[in-house]
Order: sequence, then C-alpha cells, then structure tokens
Amino acid sequence: MKQHLDKATLEMKKVIEKFEHHLSTVRTGRANPKQLEDIHVDYYGSPTPLSQVGSIQVVEGKQLVIKPYDPSLLKGIEHAIQAANIGMNPMNDGTVVRINVPALTEQTRKEITKVVEKHAEEAKVSIRNVRRDVNDAIKKDDTLTEDREKEALEKVQKLTDEHIKKIEGIVKDKEKDIMTV
Repeated sequence: MKQHLDKATLEMKKVIEKFEHHLSTVRTGRANPKQLEDIHVDYYGSPTPLSQVGSIQVVEGKQLVIKPYDPSLLKGIEHAIQAANIGMNPMNDGTVVRINVPALTEQTRKEITKVVEKHAEEAKVSIRNVRRDVNDAIKKDDTLTEDREKEALEKVQKLTDEHIKKIEGIVKDKEKDIMTV
C-alpha cells in the first residue's frame, strides 16, 4: 500500500511543479526573466536556451536586458525573441538586447487569467489521471486485503483533494498578481 501512496504523491508533486513552472512564464505587468525561459537561440547550429547564451536582468521593473556572452549572438537573440511571439519587441542597441514589457490592459489581464484557469484545469485533470492510475494499481494488487484496499483508495482520494486545493490556491495567487495594476 505504501508504494502506491508514494507513487501517487510523487506523480502529483510533479504535476504541481510543472504547473508552477508554466505559470512562472505567464506574463504579468512586471518584467520577469522567466518570461524568456522557453526561448531558444540558434548557437552554432543547435537550439540553446536564452539563459545559457547571455545574462538576463530586470531594469526598473519594466525592462528586460539581455547581454550575450558572445556579441555575435545579438541578431540571433533578437530573432529568437521575435519568433517566440511573446507579445514583446526586442531592441538591439549593438551591445545588449532590450525588451520593454508593456503594461497590461484590463482586457489583456482578463484574457491571461482565462489562460491561467485553462492550465489549472489541465493540471487538475492530470492529478485525476494519476489518481485513476494508482487506484487501478491498488485494485490489481492481490497482496492487499479488502479493508486495506479501501483504506488505500480513501488515502489516494484525500491526496488528490489536497493537490487540487493546492492548484486552486496557486491560481488564486497568480490571478491576484495578474490583476494588480
């Protein structure tokens, strides 16, 4: 029984971590280097994460500055950001790439909130899928008595409820962050 619960806990934690990672890239009204985390630059023929080819800094809370370790990558960084279609325009000044993070309008904030809610629902579905898989494994486990099986299923349900509550708390915090002007 313990191995089933451990598996459920581990898988559900992975879902939460993936969800939190995804939310860290969602745009709010402030500049955040994580917004550029999924952008890859062509570095000598191989796609390399932007964070590995230059330093990313926040200036005055509204601007991201990328200083490449290799100055020949300026154009490549600029093109990669434009190709990522993240709603921000890079400006190459010859030594660094600057990105002004525009303030969000009320309409944009509401749209971003809807996207966050959609991803939250996907994370909840993933949690429920983990529950289903673990419940199936518990039911097929011949070493468990009927009472132990029932107890294990109840514990998995309790674990599921806790993780779904955690997702809802994360969403509430993120929505508050997005809607704050």
